[in-house]
Amino acid sequence: MNIAKNMEAIVVAIIAIAAATSLATASVPASRSAPAVIAASADALTTHVVYVSAKRLSAEEKAAL
Repeated sequence: MNIAKNMEAIVVAIIAIAAATSLATASVPASRSAPAVIAASADALTTHVVYVSAKRLSAEEKAAL
């Protein structure tokens, strides 16, 4: 049997096995339809804000760089 002739079939079979394995072992997320879950996730949400304060460079300063 010449493996080079069947290389495409071998690769497709490996990808199919890997896809089936990943689907079989994937965890199922908790239901997000319950109001308590939605409220808890909204409370846990934090937004990080970064303020940058600096003066703009003038044209002469930009040219010097």
